[in-house]
Amino acid sequence: MSRQAQPSVQAMQSAAPTPPRLTADSLGAAGSNDALAKLNRAISELKAMSAAPMLQRAVEAIRAEDAKAGCEWALKALEQDERSGFGWYLLGIALERAGDFANSVQAYESALKLLPDHAEVANDLGRLAFRLGMPPQAESLFRHFLARHPDHPEGANNLACAIRDQGRHAEAVDILRPAIVKSPEIPMLWNTMGTIVSDQGDFANAVVFFEEALRLDPGFPKARYNLGNSKLLRGDPEGAIGDCEAALACVLAEDERQMMRLARSTILMGLGRVGEGWDDYEARLHPQFNERTQFLFDQPRWEPGCDLAGKTLLVVGEQGLGDEILFANTLPDVLERLGPSGRLIIAVEPRLMPIFQRAFPKAEVGAHATYLLGGKFARGAAFLDAEKGIDLWTPMGSLLREFRRSVDAFPDRRAYMAADPARVAHWREVLRNAPAGPKVGLLWKSAVSKDARHRYFSPFETWGPVLAKKGVSFVNLQYGDCAEELAAASRDFGVEIWSPPGIDLKQDLDDVAALCCAMDLVVGFSNATLNIAAACGVPNFLISTPGAWPRLGTASYPWYPQTRVFLPPSFGEWAPVMAEVAEALGVFAEDYARQAS
Repeated sequence: MSRQAQPSVQAMQSAAPTPPRLTADSLGAAGSNDALAKLNRAISELKAMSAAPMLQRAVEAIRAEDAKAGCEWALKALEQDERSGFGWYLLGIALERAGDFANSVQAYESALKLLPDHAEVANDLGRLAFRLGMPPQAESLFRHFLARHPDHPEGANNLACAIRDQGRHAEAVDILRPAIVKSPEIPMLWNTMGTIVSDQGDFANAVVFFEEALRLDPGFPKARYNLGNSKLLRGDPEGAIGDCEAALACVLAEDERQMMRLARSTILMGLGRVGEGWDDYEARLHPQFNERTQFLFDQPRWEPGCDLAGKTLLVVGEQGLGDEILFANTLPDVLERLGPSGRLIIAVEPRLMPIFQRAFPKAEVGAHATYLLGGKFARGAAFLDAEKGIDLWTPMGSLLREFRRSVDAFPDRRAYMAADPARVAHWREVLRNAPAGPKVGLLWKSAVSKDARHRYFSPFETWGPVLAKKGVSFVNLQYGDCAEELAAASRDFGVEIWSPPGIDLKQDLDDVAALCCAMDLVVGFSNATLNIAAACGVPNFLISTPGAWPRLGTASYPWYPQTRVFLPPSFGEWAPVMAEVAEALGVFAEDYARQAS
């Protein structure tokens, strides 16, 4: 039977977990040496307390990196005095170091109520809130800490990280700059400044800041890791893998190790070492990876090499909409491996269900559901029939470890998804109302704005050369609020991007697939819609970026053979690549006109 979380535990999440950020933050450790020394002095002054010896044993255990013993001694102290703020604080530190973040939060909150003047508790609780993806709460706690310690460099560093993750980059710089001026010898400040400019796409300056952090502390693994990621995004995967390996050799904490393994997976794929990359990609599922999604299934998990013939296999979609489409590339192979007596069950985002059911009519398709349990994402599939049962289950991305271990393993398969033929015919008829010329669907941004994803998309004003092409009928395929860009196209470029009537481009994904299949060409960046179009076999121009791992070290896009890739000479250098796209579009329009005449 499958363990399904109940919505009453916490509000069900409508959106999938977002991919982890590329940069690593240094926010200090839970219970720093200074904080533990201060705490120990305070405990020493309370020798009359029956719990004091146990509290001191807890401090000693934490200093010795023995989190288990630290928890045990803190709990013994709390048995003597359940209102011991120091006891709750030490329990919170030990639990956090042991990776039990949910209970650590509760312990820190209890400590903060009992020790309101002990600002270090607020700092530790703020760091934990930050790690759990709650930057507004972290900001409030860091501000509390800074109010008591206004010149504390770690406090400024941590507050800048929380503000940066809310998209307020200029404010984060304003907080961090004076801290660097006062304490230029502290490497974590330079590292955080590097993460801020990296989020803004300025990788050249990010490298400068990370290198300064490493000059100050050559053994600073997070700065070394960040430097590697910046090199990757500047098109230097060889340099990136060296830095990532060096960081992994130094890092001690398991959660940081798994974060770096996940980063190494994308670097390896960028080098064409695809099989090794997929092996490292499993780090996203490691129990101590902070941003792990827990899957709520009790059955055995599929592993490479498992015999699938005649089995019932549950495949669960993961990451975002585009990834669920991309990773489905393996499902035809899985069906073949299951054989005529096998059974495939696919759990996907609800909006994708009709597309998957049409593409894989022999499979059972249902919706997965994502919950927030104890500050962590958890995914289940309530539609499963408990009586029929399943033999094995797997996250969809893990299938790539066996079925796509090299670029050569990607089949020359133009399409593995399918749109509704009746709706395709409908949209071809509707498109007669659009301006004359080949119908070219445009996609220029991601709807996700809460992280640094915007840096992978060119500003709309750089589309001028593309929109200037005559004889092309531009169609809006961009989901989300795009009224500003549509108005800018008309005002600044004199081009009307035609918006199809009667469709919600964000919610009606089955109809979006049909609309895409009615296009002559789709042009844009990699988002959910472009992946849907490409998986359905629609010709497309993909504007990629240096270091983009899905190219798997090639100049093409192995997932979709009909995709033509356009690459800027360096990250953020959009003008040359948009000119190249415009030229290719002109040739496409000329060929279309010639064939139509």
